[in-house]
Parts: sequence; structure tokens; C-alpha cells
Amino acid sequence: MSKVHIIKCGTENCYIVSKGKTAILVDTGTGEHLEKVAAECEKYDLKLIVLTHPHFDHAENAADLSERFGVPVAYNKADDELFENYEAQPLSCYGITGRVVLKASLEALSKTKVKRPENTVFIEDGDSLEEYGINARIIGFPGHTYGSVGVDVDKKALIVGDALDNWVLPGMGHLYTDRAAMEKTYKKIKELGSRTIFYGHGKPTENK
Repeated sequence: MSKVHIIKCGTENCYIVSKGKTAILVDTGTGEHLEKVAAECEKYDLKLIVLTHPHFDHAENAADLSERFGVPVAYNKADDELFENYEAQPLSCYGITGRVVLKASLEALSKTKVKRPENTVFIEDGDSLEEYGINARIIGFPGHTYGSVGVDVDKKALIVGDALDNWVLPGMGHLYTDRAAMEKTYKKIKELGSRTIFYGHGKPTENK
């Protein structure tokens, strides 16, 4: 049975998924938290870094950690363009919380460029992570970005990135590139049934 460990990085969450000493890292946090995330990774035999999507708060440390630990970075090819230009997939929002988060996000995105990792692997819906020692699969969660993904661990724990958030109350992510796709992803997650949901932002909850 795998374990999910939360690395709290300000308002963002990164996750180490481990089975014994073998582990993968899901999302990497911002540059100011690089050493904190690296210190947690050093406790394990790290095999892979998975990005739910390449926005800076999830991916800014990806290239550095990949080089430091000698492991590939996995993400969906549909999001490859975001390493060059965030405006390739402009964000919209809904609700008061969404407007607040979007304003802060756009200011930060305009100042931050995520370094493209040299050692990369493209992943897509249905891919297994067993070759990296973890009983988990990738699930496509488009909407926040075109290529957003989640990680389903042992069919018990679900890391969702920004497909959902728990800024105030758990629910559909407040920022999206494609609203219709985001709503389909929301329904898809609900239909997965019993899971503990691990958010990019906010505390874990049960899937309701």
C-alpha cells in the first residue's frame, strides 16, 4: 500500500507518494520552497516527478529537482507550450474567490518563467506508474489547463492539482482555460467514488 505525504509550500501543496523507500514527487512548489521539497525527497529513493500542470506554483522547481535527483519529469504534452508562454492558455475564473485568486495568479505568472526540464516523459490518461514502483495511474483532468492530470493512488487517494480546490470549501477549481472541460472533469472526479482528495490548494477531504 502506498502512502501520500503532504509537503506544505505556502498556499501550495506538493506530494510524495511512497511505497517503502521508493517514491515519486507530484508537483514541486515555487522556488522559495526548493530546499524544503528537496529535503523531503532525500528521505526516499525518488524515481519520478509528476506535474499536474506546468504553472509556476506547481512546477517552478521541476528542472532543479530533476537534475539534483537524476529523475525524469512527467507531464501531459498538451501543456508543453506553457513552459514558453502562459498566455498560450489564458485563464478565466468564476465567483468572488476565483476573481481574487486569478488576479494574484496573473500578477505572479507575469513575473515568473518556469525552466523547461531536460529529462522529460509525456504522460496521458490511463498511464500506469508501476514501472516507477508505485501502484498508481494517471487520470486526465483537462479544464484548468488543456493537459491537466491527476494521480490515482491505489484507487484510494486522488491527487487532483487544480482540477478541484479547497481555498474556502472543496469544489471545482476556480480558474480554468476551458470551462466546459473543467465541468466534465468535476463530474468525472465525483464518479470515481470513494477517494481521499488531495488538492493543489487546501486540506484533503473525502470525495463527496
